[in-house]
Amino acid sequence: MAHIEFKKEDFVKTDDGNYQLEYSKSEIGEGSNLIIEEKSTDGTYSVIQIPIKRHNESIFIVVDQPIEGRLILD
Repeated sequence: MAHIEFKKEDFVKTDDGNYQLEYSKSEIGEGSNLIIEEKSTDGTYSVIQIPIKRHNESIFIVVDQPIEGRLILD
């Protein structure tokens, strides 16, 4: 499985007070199963459930506070 790592600094604050990451469908792939894992302070990862929104050719990961982690493409 491929993955994309992200950092807190990668998130952009939205008008509604949330934070989001944006990826294009060309980066992720059409029809991929997406899994979000949050990185803990000891370097391990755990699966979390957060909203993933799709709009036109973009995929958005939306959180209330920026996190460090990775997006797993299955």
